[in-house]
Amino acid sequence: MQSHTTRIAVWDKLIRLFHWSLLAAVVISFYTTKTTGQPFLFPIEVHAQSGYIIIGLLVFRFIWGLVGSPYARFSTFLYGPKKTAGYAKALMTRRAPHYASHNPVGGWMVVLLLVSLGFQALSGLFLSDDIFFQAPLYGLFGPSVGDVLARLHSLNSDLLLILIGLHLVGLVWHTLQGERLVPAMLTGVKRFSNVPADEKPAAYRAQKRYAIGALLVAAGVSGWLWFY
Repeated sequence: MQSHTTRIAVWDKLIRLFHWSLLAAVVISFYTTKTTGQPFLFPIEVHAQSGYIIIGLLVFRFIWGLVGSPYARFSTFLYGPKKTAGYAKALMTRRAPHYASHNPVGGWMVVLLLVSLGFQALSGLFLSDDIFFQAPLYGLFGPSVGDVLARLHSLNSDLLLILIGLHLVGLVWHTLQGERLVPAMLTGVKRFSNVPADEKPAAYRAQKRYAIGALLVAAGVSGWLWFY
């Protein structure tokens, strides 16, 4: 007997563009602070600019999480404590159901990553290296608040590394369970031997004007910070 495979278009083009653009910006951001920053001539400037891009990307993701395609919406992959705990228990026994979008645990991990990234990028707007660089909002709330944000910015950087590490562990775990997550984020399509627990109508399409609006708002925010 041949097993039936269900192909579902999960990740739309904008979500895939967001994901890989965010990955590139985060890598550059960490590289310019955790290394000498070579071959960049002014690593601190590049670090700041990657932060501006991250803010724009997060603005887009928030909007698209409200009005975007079904599997991109927060309402699709954020579940209550009971269902999340039940999924976590089933995951440990390798009996967890498959989800087209993020599973209940993965959904909250995504939120944690987005919140931590958001804080990191926004807090950076108030910082200065006291030599070459001042962020757009440096000094807005006075030096004492700036000092606190600088410490939190540094601490959150370490937290981000932990969250990213957990994200990668989860990716490896699901890959070993047969879920090809990386190819799905490249092609947008996931394959299932059974219908996933969160299957959505295939005919739904996000309205084009929402996509244009989300992109314009995100580009406007990043552009304003870049040229401020």
